Amino acid sequence: MKKFITTLKNIWSIEELRNRILATLFIILVFRIGSHITLPGVDPSKLTDLTGGNGLLGLLDTLVGGAFSNASVMALGIMPYISASIAVQLLGLALPYFSKLQKEGESGRKKLNQITRWLTIAVTVTQGFAYLKSTIPTDAIVISQGLFYVGGVILLVAGTMMCLWLGERITEKGIGNGISMIIMIGIVSRFPGAIIGEGRARVADGQPLYFILELVVLFLVVIFAVGLTQAVRRVPVQYAKQIVGNKTVSGQRQYLPLKVNISGVMPIIFGQALMFVPSFVAGYFAEKSDTAQYIASAFGSFTTWEYNLLYATLIIAFTFFYTAISINPNQIADDMKRGGGFIPGVKPGQATSDYIAQILDRITFPGAILLALIAIFPAIANLFGMTQMFASFYGGTSLLILVGVVLDTLQQIESYLLMKRYEGLMESGRVLGREEQLVTR
Repeated sequence: MKKFITTLKNIWSIEELRNRILATLFIILVFRIGSHITLPGVDPSKLTDLTGGNGLLGLLDTLVGGAFSNASVMALGIMPYISASIAVQLLGLALPYFSKLQKEGESGRKKLNQITRWLTIAVTVTQGFAYLKSTIPTDAIVISQGLFYVGGVILLVAGTMMCLWLGERITEKGIGNGISMIIMIGIVSRFPGAIIGEGRARVADGQPLYFILELVVLFLVVIFAVGLTQAVRRVPVQYAKQIVGNKTVSGQRQYLPLKVNISGVMPIIFGQALMFVPSFVAGYFAEKSDTAQYIASAFGSFTTWEYNLLYATLIIAFTFFYTAISINPNQIADDMKRGGGFIPGVKPGQATSDYIAQILDRITFPGAILLALIAIFPAIANLFGMTQMFASFYGGTSLLILVGVVLDTLQQIESYLLMKRYEGLMESGRVLGREEQLVTR
């Protein structure tokens, strides 16, 4: 405890780090205030349950910190930007123009960011109108419906862009990745209410010990998620002797760390984005077709076996896909060869590339299975009678975003402490951040 207090004092004594933490807290406060500003023309007293018991909408409400159910100007949060970013990444594989921009360095990145912003506006307009039309009850609208829909869409676009701007300010002036931090704060804001709600429900049912068991299992699930996020396969790399001036420098042995879960939370976000499609499309034909009605009911709740089977399959597929576009074994082999490095027992060049690709395949498959298992944990928890809000913290996007963002933020704080020659946060060594997954050490 004494070491922990000393570490907090060290963190506060670093002026730059202190200013960044204060800036982050202020921006978070602004975001939370915006999440409770209701759209003009809506009577808040008539907003009962906008999710309508729909598990998918409930998950979305968790990701935006309750702004969805509050009919807030930030009801859609940062999610349209995430959808636009996913679309741009996929376009980079399908269209040569986007692929070229990805290879143009800083100028190409700026163009892609601009395209992503415009696409974010288009996605927000579409999702915003669907949100206002299908979710807000007509008896809660106290002004002209035409004026409400037009003004509401404009305000929802402004709210999403405001969330994006706040996230960028956190990245620039604060600590951690801003976009991820905005999502994490929305999730964390729902956690105390989820625990209190679950505790009251269990006490009312005369099962307080069952609630304690649920907390213990949640703790174990969090440890499991941290282990999956931090798991690394270290590939030994030997560097040949080099002559520097008149001296011969002996070769060094280092490691190429390949994470088991290189893709992070992205496969779950990809999969979750696509899981809205079957129920959304089938909903239009439900009255005319029994098959469409079955699809709408089967994929309209995250607790059905059909939903979880397709969800897990998409996550496994997207894990391999995202790993393939994130890591290029040929480039790693070429960089290693130019630096005078080689993997013991493996020839440089194509043989090294094939060896790295083989290792990636071997660690990605179990990583994808475990990631899919974490993704469907909330559905399993819900089947054991837990409330939907509390069950959502047992895995899926909520848990992995929390773990990933916290670890990345700790890694940044750790870097500041080590730079100022203070002891780190962890006694067992440095916290591994996502940016370190392909860096030799």
